[in-house]
Amino acid sequence: MAGRTICILGGGSGGLVVANKLRNALGAEHKIILIDKLSYHLFNPSLLWLMVGWRRPEQMKRDLGLLKRKGIDFVQEEVAGIDFNKQVVKTNTQDINYDYLVISLGADLYPERIAGFKEGAYNLYQLSDVIRLRDDLANFKGDKAVVMVSSIPFKCPAAPYEAALLLNAYFKGQKKSVQVQVVSPEPQPMPVAGPVVGSHVASLLNMSGIQYMPNTTVKAIKADKKELETADGKNIPFDMLVGVPSHGAPAVIKNSSIAAETGWIPVNARSLQTKIENVYAIGDVTTIPLASGKPLPKAGVFAHLEAEVVAHNIAAKIKNQPAVNEFNGDGYCFVELGDGRAGFAKGNFYAEPAPSVSLWRPGRHWHIGKVLFEKWWLWKWF
Repeated sequence: MAGRTICILGGGSGGLVVANKLRNALGAEHKIILIDKLSYHLFNPSLLWLMVGWRRPEQMKRDLGLLKRKGIDFVQEEVAGIDFNKQVVKTNTQDINYDYLVISLGADLYPERIAGFKEGAYNLYQLSDVIRLRDDLANFKGDKAVVMVSSIPFKCPAAPYEAALLLNAYFKGQKKSVQVQVVSPEPQPMPVAGPVVGSHVASLLNMSGIQYMPNTTVKAIKADKKELETADGKNIPFDMLVGVPSHGAPAVIKNSSIAAETGWIPVNARSLQTKIENVYAIGDVTTIPLASGKPLPKAGVFAHLEAEVVAHNIAAKIKNQPAVNEFNGDGYCFVELGDGRAGFAKGNFYAEPAPSVSLWRPGRHWHIGKVLFEKWWLWKWF
């Protein structure tokens, strides 16, 4: 059998799983190349723990170069373009030919879409900003901390609510009287998961004494005055601002022929195949409409499970076997409370007429489960 080359763009949750699964399924004559602009994989859920000093950066990272010992080629370069006709990925220094392509580039962050964000907010999704926030928390003298969501969609839908709960618990542990507030354009927390989940998360905020302002769109951040200016003309004061920045598709994707008008990549909801043969897209870079009319949330769990399907089907095609595995829409989510407990939600997002999601009562065992998952993840794929 002639060797094939599978090129994987992105070393996040999805790309990492695809590369590993394909390497395990295919012989050495087939080449697997993973391309990422960073030298390392970051376990993003742990950013929240880093924020309050429960983790150090080195505990959350793994060198992508370690994949070479598994027989996976790693190229640390930024993807500059994709020629789908010639089946070539272009970086700043080379052209890489492929037979199969998996796009797992995630969502890019665009904090500049809100004036004053870079000057006035800590970026909850940026490692360097979270480190700075961790260091500044110890000397925080103010009495109001705001967690702000810039726009929808954003990855890890529970993250801003977890951040608020963790900060609230942190301040209480430090015997500091700080009012924590969440400002979001969403009508409720995690709206795609349905009203029951949203009401449950909102009640967790309320019971913790956290103020919640849904349906609130921030127009600008006045860093000098320490105020948020909302779209309806209100001003919300803060002493510390933790922001979820605006998200969008990477420029190399939104300017390509494979993207929809939104910039995201439409795919077959079950196979993750794009409109181009032998080109797949998984995770945050995709758009998958649900029966409810809302899109599938951008979350690492979906990238992971979609990656398993894609890896199986590519390997099956190469071996001339039936490529029949399908992504069924299942997903799950932990919600950290900050006091050693976590909540847990799990369900099927492809259910009709709306996602069917079940909730479990918060407990210490769910927090331990998340810790164990982090350790397993960083061991399993490296």
